[in-house]
Order: sequence, then C-alpha cells, then structure tokens
Amino acid sequence: MGDPKGFLTIPRKEAGNRPVTERIYDFGEVEQILNTEDRKLQASRCMDCGVPFCHWGCPVINLIPEWQDMLYRGEWKKASDLLHATNNFPEVTGRICSAPCEDACVLTLHEAPVTIRENEVAIAEMAFREGYITPRPPKVRTGKKVAVIGSGPAGLACADLLNKWGYWVTVFEKEDAAGGLMRYGIPDFKLSKKIIDRRIDLFIKEGLIIRLETEIGKDVDPEQLLLEYDVVCLAIGAEQPRDLPVNGRDLNGIHFAMEYLKQQNKINNGIEIPYDYLVSAKDKNVVILGGGDTGSDCVGTAIRQGARKITQIEILPQPDEVRIHHNPSWPYMPKILKTSTSHEEGCERRWSLSTRRFLGEQKLITGLEIVRVDWELNEEKQFVMTEIPGTLEIIKADLVLLALGFLHPVHEGLVNKLGLELDNRKNIKVNSHLLTSNPKVFACGDAKEGASLVVKAIHSGRRAAQAIHRFLEKDKS
Repeated sequence: MGDPKGFLTIPRKEAGNRPVTERIYDFGEVEQILNTEDRKLQASRCMDCGVPFCHWGCPVINLIPEWQDMLYRGEWKKASDLLHATNNFPEVTGRICSAPCEDACVLTLHEAPVTIRENEVAIAEMAFREGYITPRPPKVRTGKKVAVIGSGPAGLACADLLNKWGYWVTVFEKEDAAGGLMRYGIPDFKLSKKIIDRRIDLFIKEGLIIRLETEIGKDVDPEQLLLEYDVVCLAIGAEQPRDLPVNGRDLNGIHFAMEYLKQQNKINNGIEIPYDYLVSAKDKNVVILGGGDTGSDCVGTAIRQGARKITQIEILPQPDEVRIHHNPSWPYMPKILKTSTSHEEGCERRWSLSTRRFLGEQKLITGLEIVRVDWELNEEKQFVMTEIPGTLEIIKADLVLLALGFLHPVHEGLVNKLGLELDNRKNIKVNSHLLTSNPKVFACGDAKEGASLVVKAIHSGRRAAQAIHRFLEKDKS
C-alpha cells in the first residue's frame, strides 16, 4: 500500500448529505460527493490486510484492497478496471448497497471502517467523467441467441457479460423502461435514474437488445421463446408481496409499498398517473407497516409529498444501537438500529407492535387497531410472539403502506406456463449450475433466492452468465 499507516493518522470522513431543510422539497439525490483529495485520503485508510475480510464480505467479491490502493495513488483508470472486473455497475451499488464490506473491514473492530462504498462510487463517476468507460462491442459473434427475462440487476449483469462474450442477447422487460427494482423500487433521492440510463445506453451501444413493455407469458408465449432462442434465463425477481390478511384489509387507502414507490418514480420521469389510481400522502396521516429499507423509502417519499404525519411500525423489537452478546460478531453484518436519511427527515418509529385490524368508514381507511407484543424463546429455541394484555391502541391513518417484504416470484403466467419446479419457499428451483427443471431455462437473482440485496443479485446474474456460457460451449462441441 502507498500509506500502510494511513488508518492511524486519517479519521473516517464521509461525504455527508444535503441539508434536510433543502432536500425534502425535491427528489434529487441526498448524498453529496467528497472532493478528490479527501477521497484519496480516505482510500489511504485501507490497511491491505493479510486476510481482506472486506473482500470476503462483499457478495460480488470486489477486489477492494487493490482498487483502494489505485485510488490512493491517483490511478483512477486502473481502479475502474479492477472495480468493473467483478461488478457490472458500481455506480449503482456505490450509491445504494448496504455495504457488508464495511461491516467486515478489520478497522471495524476498534474504530470506523474505510469508506468503501463511497470510494467505489467515486471511482465509477471519475471513470465516466474522464471517458475511461466507453462502448466496447464484441468483435466476434458466436451466432447463439440468449433471452434474458427481466432487466433488474441480475438480468442486466447476466446479459451484459453474455453480450460481451459474443452472444446475441435480448432482454425482455414488462415495464416501460429497463432497470427493474433499481428503477421503480428505489426512490430518486437515493438513486437518480439518469445513472441507470447512462449505463443502459452503454449496453445498447455494445449490441445488447432490450425489448420494453413485453411481458413473457402474457404478450409472448414462453414456448415460442424456447423455439427462437438457444437458452432462456429468468431474472424476474421476487415480486409477490407479503400481505396482511386481517379484518378491514379491503378498505380503500391500503396499498403495497412497491405500488406507491413505483408511481412516484414514474411521475418523476414525466409519466402522468390517472387521478383514480394516484396514491398520494399529501395532507394525510400515513402509517407504514414494516421497518426495513422499503419502509424507509416510503417515509422519504411521503415526506416529499407533504404528509401530515408519518408513523413507521415494526412488529419486531427495536434493535440495539451497538453490538451485544447475541448480535452477530465481526466480520458479519450486525443487527443494530439503522437510521436512514429518510428517518432523519422526520417520522415516528415504533417497534413490537402487531396490527390486529384496519378500521374504516364508508370503505375508506381511518385507522388501525394495534397491540404491543413480546418475543420469547420457546423450548425449541424459536422466538414466539405473544400479545401483551392491556396494550390495545387505535392510531389514526388516512393512508397505509404495506412494506412487509416479498414472498417469492410471481407464479402466474410465465412460471406456471413453463411448468417449472419450485423449492420449499416457492422460489424457482435450480441445480448447482442454475439450471431449472426445464433443460433450456436458467434462473438467477431473487427469482431463485428470494428477495435480497442488489449486490447479491448482480453476483447471481454473473454466475448465471458463466453457467450459460459453459452450457452453450458444451453444446457447440
């Protein structure tokens, strides 16, 4: 390393965020950018550990110590090349990844970890600015055709690699723009969609074909696809939301979080939503059920829409603020309280509450009946929830957003028509080569793993590309 003792003299310095009083009035990205010299100093804090646990903790197995060193030395192109060797779009993960690499950083044992995520996005943005990233279409085509269904992180990562290796790749996307949940599941204040457009434009210039507003199983018969293409890869995500089937669920004003977030992203992109279908938090008491990242995204969106009051409810207990004895120890990700930029902007957060029923008048939601719950270990060492007597409460709500996670891929249409075998969690079952029960169909990302991180989906898509490449090479011989 250029400065093996940098971590001893340079404290962690983050880029920081735009002021709350400014950012809540627009959907521009919240996070700011650190100047180049400070960014190099932050890279100097990397210790080049004998065992780089950051590398171990990263789902795409980023070569973190190597590109940190190149960044410190000002070798931006070399840093970009190393970064792109394992990640198809670091400018995205550098903005939205939960950064398990930083939890695994050896510095975390005693002080603040290296700003790995911010360093990553800084390298990617410098590479675009300096023209290091340019279209590089393959010089030779194999003649083999691959169809990738779904343009989220897994689908695009798979398609990008296969296209670079000379296959004719067509990505089918049911929405009006590519990107999957990166486009319509993540708010613009966390990820500007210009970032996605820039990368997709590069893919198209390299020869990748993207067909929008085409739903396989509805607009196109999947059996026809199997006849036209040598291989089909399913990267359809896990879009079946977890519902809350309690009394009053059919009241108007209760919506899934993804429906809500997608609408706002479409509006930001200039798409008009018919009034009868518009879901808005303006001047409303908003209750968000679910304490994860999706719930947090709903908080930030509702604030920008002008909600009167926002309450976020989680059924699980409030996490600890620091690691304690039952928390996963380093280098694993800790289960501690996370406060997002949206939480900083203003909302009430409550834990250990279960929703018993929804209340309403004239078919409109007016409130929720909730009760405090306790979690205890039973004889089988499993946590069991029990209601606490005398804690029943009614809270007011004009809009309820269900951010309770996802169950599995949507089976209706494509999956059912192909007759694919499912695993015990109702995800698409694959073998060690990511091949499904159909001998020409592969699956990757959340479709076969369940809902997870963007960075894990990227790695899964890359694995699928490698498996498809081996499959087609074997078929050629």
